[in-house]
Amino acid sequence: MSADSPTSAPAPSNQNAAKLGKFLIPRSQTQNFLIKFTCITCLGWVVGGFASIAAENLLNQLSPDLLPDPQIWNVLVSFVSSAVFALIFAADQALVIRPYIPGWWWLIATSIGWQIASTVSTGWINYIKSIAASFNENVPPEAMLLLGGLSTIAYIISGIWLGFCQWLVLRRYTVNSWWWNFLPAVCFFFISTLIWLLSLLQNFIPEANRTSILYWNGQGFTAFILGFIPAIGLCTLKRKSHHKSVIPSSS
Repeated sequence: MSADSPTSAPAPSNQNAAKLGKFLIPRSQTQNFLIKFTCITCLGWVVGGFASIAAENLLNQLSPDLLPDPQIWNVLVSFVSSAVFALIFAADQALVIRPYIPGWWWLIATSIGWQIASTVSTGWINYIKSIAASFNENVPPEAMLLLGGLSTIAYIISGIWLGFCQWLVLRRYTVNSWWWNFLPAVCFFFISTLIWLLSLLQNFIPEANRTSILYWNGQGFTAFILGFIPAIGLCTLKRKSHHKSVIPSSS
């Protein structure tokens, strides 16, 4: 009988399976996942943006006579428009992430988190604007700079709501994922920084095309950041040993 028992060393296939199971996104699929998740996020940003605008325009054409206060109707229209965007944005991401975690859970968490973050940031920004308006347009430059900074901070911090809702799903399938609560806020920070840098370059852009160039570049950078940075974060997460991801077959 041979001295080496068949069970004395793990089979190569078992070793490879253990390596694949270490990360939520297997190392062999990292590059493919980064590209897919970033591209689908950009697509969701564009499609969701157009769909939300269409929904808002459609609702604005309807008669709000059933509501006693037109302001309530405006809030409802804004809420529905934001919800349409959030659902499409989250659904696109879920298409790519579903082999690794349940897509439905990601769709629900992301859409709810985005809606809460958008509502909170809009509320704070409007409150800060109301403070500025209370000065009767006699606001010193220092105060305007401070209020603008507070609006930006409110926007960045609101990302924690999106991160928290997504973390509620990720924590079931990954370990040490607490930092995900702050990842969307990091994305919002980079978005705010890039928008600020673009504003510094506006004097170098022809005035006739300045508004459209700044707008579309801002939208493009925003979509890219919201896809690329979370994709990197997902690739660094480690999967719980008792949860097995469904690894898509290469074709």
